[in-house]
Amino acid sequence: MNKILIVEDDGVLCKELATLLKNAGYETDVITDFNDPLSGMLTSGADLILLDIGLPGANGEVLLQDFRKKKDTPVIMLTSRTNDVDEVISMSYGADDYVTKPYNPTVLLLRISAVLKRSRGSLQGRSYKDIAVSPVKGSLTRGEKEEILTKNEMIIFELLLDRQGEIVSRDEIMTALWDNDEYINDNALSVNISRLRAKLTELGVPEAIETRKKQGYVLR
Repeated sequence: MNKILIVEDDGVLCKELATLLKNAGYETDVITDFNDPLSGMLTSGADLILLDIGLPGANGEVLLQDFRKKKDTPVIMLTSRTNDVDEVISMSYGADDYVTKPYNPTVLLLRISAVLKRSRGSLQGRSYKDIAVSPVKGSLTRGEKEEILTKNEMIIFELLLDRQGEIVSRDEIMTALWDNDEYINDNALSVNISRLRAKLTELGVPEAIETRKKQGYVLR
C-alpha cells in the first residue's frame, strides 16, 4: 500500500483529502506542525507528497527546492493560484505534477496514480534502446547528451514506450493527456509529437516515432 503525505494547512481540505485517499486504498499521513514542515517531509517515509504552495510561515516552492536537495520522493504541488509562473517554478524545482484547486477528485487520483507509476518505472531504471529514461527528472539521456522533456512530452513518450512496437492512436494519447492542466487539442498534440521527435533526433534516434496515417504513432 502506497503512503501519501499531505502538507496542507487548510483543515477542512486536509480532512477531505485524507478521506479521498483512504477510500482509494492509500495510507495517509498529515503534517500539522508548520514550524518545520521540511523535517516532517524528510522523515515521513511517504511514497508521494501532496504539497500546498501557500503554507503559514513557509513557501511550498522553497520547501520543495530544499527537499529535492536530499530526496527524490515524488511531489505533487497543490495551489489555488492560477499563475503560470508558479507552475514553471514548481516544475523547475523538481515537482512531478501541479494541481490547481478546486480539483476534481477523480482527476487528482488519476494524476497521483500516474506519478506513482512513473516513479516506479524510474526506480526500475527504464530505458529505450541505449537511452536512459528518467520520468522523475523528466529527461532522456544518452552518453553525455541529455534532453529535458516537458510533462506532456514525457507522458506521450512513456505511453509509446509502454507499448513499443504497437500503434497508439491519437485518441489514446489525448485521453492520457486529458487530465493535464493545459488543454490539448489535435494541433497541440502534433506540436508535442514534433518536439519529442526533435529531442530524440538530438539524441541520435531520428526515426524513433513513426506516424501511421489515420491510425496513430509507433515507437520503433
